[in-house]
Amino acid sequence: YGVQFHPEVTHTNKGKILLKNFLFLICKLKKNWSSKQQKLKLIKSLKEQVGNEKVICALSGGVDSSVVAKLISSAIGKNLTCIFVNTGLLRKNEKENVEDMFLNDLKIKLITVDASEIFLKRLEGVADPEQKRKIIGHTFIEVFEEEAKKHDGIKFLAQGTLYPDVIESISVNGPSEVIKSHHNVGGLPEWMTFELIEPLRELFKDEVRKIGLELGLPAAMINRHPFPGPGLAIRIMGDVNVPDLTILREADVILLDELKASGYYAKTWQAFVVLLNVKSVGVMGDNRTYDNTVCVRVVEAVDGMTATFAHLPHDLLERISRRIINEVDGINR
Repeated sequence: YGVQFHPEVTHTNKGKILLKNFLFLICKLKKNWSSKQQKLKLIKSLKEQVGNEKVICALSGGVDSSVVAKLISSAIGKNLTCIFVNTGLLRKNEKENVEDMFLNDLKIKLITVDASEIFLKRLEGVADPEQKRKIIGHTFIEVFEEEAKKHDGIKFLAQGTLYPDVIESISVNGPSEVIKSHHNVGGLPEWMTFELIEPLRELFKDEVRKIGLELGLPAAMINRHPFPGPGLAIRIMGDVNVPDLTILREADVILLDELKASGYYAKTWQAFVVLLNVKSVGVMGDNRTYDNTVCVRVVEAVDGMTATFAHLPHDLLERISRRIINEVDGINR
């Protein structure tokens, strides 16, 4: 038996039924995967791997790293320390929200490192998004190495690498193309002394979300849209600087607020604003302006491997556009 298309893609007619029939009716496989079983299997594996050693977890505050942190905390308790790096490339209030959730809700030890100055300095004058990713990835590792030196007996570094990250970054088996570099893929440099733990490396995003809910993480956090490791740096076309980051943060908040108010946040996979670094003449009130143009991108997906643009109502798009233009100083289109 063979198929000549991608039946797992959401817009393939009855694709999931086709796969289900192939696996369970033709191949006679047993259906024994569940998020509860997977959670227990991962916790057991982590206990065996780590034992009584200490672990630091690279925490971004997103779904993947938060699920990893909760898994490891369930396995080894207080031997886990999470390190959250403020890169200066985060969304508005991201630092405060992450600290509140981990310290107050989850009761997991968290250290915040403010490295925004070094990240922004190294990104000065860099426009190419792939180059930005690599600079941010290398800087991340350096920051963690420096912070880890302050703690005795750390043997393991944990991070929230997913299978799509691996597929996009590395041509694994065969002719697949490298799509983009992920800062958390490719192992650690030789000079780094940690052993790497990546419990989610063979899972897709939808599987990770189910495990997160099984672990008791808040649904509001588990259902957050994916946010890239390099942060807002790759949502600025061109040089990364503080004024542009400020503009982008304000526009991003408006987009997400309107999607949540309309119910479309839960219906979409990812939504974000891109600062194009293109300026145009506009009229604001009685005055002519020469300001930034931004792009709003909203997509639908299931596991992050494929995406289609979201069909948003025109009145919602108009409301988003009007609010961004009227409320964010520096954007006029």
